[in-house]
Amino acid sequence: MKRISFDMNFFVDMITVEEVDKLIKKALLSTKTISVPLSKSLGRVLAEDIFADRDFPPFDRVMMDGIAIRYTDWIEGIREFKVQGLQPAGAPATTLSESGSCMEVMTGAVCPAQADTVIKYEYVTLKDNKAIVDADHEITAKQHVHPQGSDRALNDLLIPKGGVITASEIGVLATVGKETVQVRQRLRVAIVATGDELVEVNETPLPHQIRKSNVYTLQAALKDKGFRSDIFHIVDSKEKLREDLKNILNDHQVVILSGGVSKGKLDFVPEILTELGVEKAFHFVKQRPGKPFWFGTYSKGVVFALPGNPASSFVGLNRYIIPFLFRSESTEPRKIKARLAEDFNFKPDLTYFLQVKLEYDNEGHLMATPHKGNGSGDLANLVEADGLLEIPMGKTDFKKGEVFDCMVYRS
Repeated sequence: MKRISFDMNFFVDMITVEEVDKLIKKALLSTKTISVPLSKSLGRVLAEDIFADRDFPPFDRVMMDGIAIRYTDWIEGIREFKVQGLQPAGAPATTLSESGSCMEVMTGAVCPAQADTVIKYEYVTLKDNKAIVDADHEITAKQHVHPQGSDRALNDLLIPKGGVITASEIGVLATVGKETVQVRQRLRVAIVATGDELVEVNETPLPHQIRKSNVYTLQAALKDKGFRSDIFHIVDSKEKLREDLKNILNDHQVVILSGGVSKGKLDFVPEILTELGVEKAFHFVKQRPGKPFWFGTYSKGVVFALPGNPASSFVGLNRYIIPFLFRSESTEPRKIKARLAEDFNFKPDLTYFLQVKLEYDNEGHLMATPHKGNGSGDLANLVEADGLLEIPMGKTDFKKGEVFDCMVYRS
């Protein structure tokens, strides 16, 4: 009978996902603060506190098209008002000069001085320079007037530093006149594919070849989070790997490799990285997919060497690399949790990143339905799933309704 041998160090060297998190957090890089135009700040991490430069709103703002009156006139029984004029949005404030009069007002306009209440046009008849309010209509004091400073006051903190700038923040930044914004500088990221079997997207692969896909998947996922990256391809040659990686390490702070990281005879990546001065932190992780996962540090930055299988590299990017990039910019990535939609069984004592379909139930819970594919090489299955549910090691049976961390990659 043929004997099968195992490299026992493979199992001894494996560490847990929790240990991986600790080691990667120790290697976080510090990023500088830079100024960028407001138009280019979307998706960046804010590096300054933003304060109100005036009251919000800056004046008593009309909220509806209609007429502005004194509420005391209404209390005294006046229902027919003399139209004094028009107060459009963007015009200086006028004054309601006499009792029993009104001013036509537009949404967004300054409420005229001496007026305090707005009645919508729907309840008003305009005739012969008079505004007649429907007899059965009831109003309340200060209705449809947004008081000055009722949202925020001058010098109030509007946006604390450290968060990601979204469309909401853009609106506030524009409102307070931030033509340029202080943000965290982005790290320079390289994505490197390795392997003789890879050809360009526009090439027709031979029967033994495949087109490059991982690098474009990883680059797109990074871009979706606001991170730019450069793409490279290195063949299975020690000399070429050594030469190209040396230049890439010199020009980038975060290097992501796809392939060549396991125990195969042509998996030169760990050896060459060590030769180039990258200090290994770990090589194998108790997880599926993605057990072969090499991570190390060097004078300018860090290296994440992921397996070449699509699902494995996709897990590595979403679970470890994107959080690393955000934390290096002094912000914590958003965490989402989901409930298992059905019972699930997983026997190996590993953390399992389960591909799932996501939808909300009638109670508003985010439910995750397992959508297992055909292993870590099944790229197409990533398209059909919406996210990855992190199933912890330590037991084999997981019940419907249990809550786990979830990485959502498709909205």
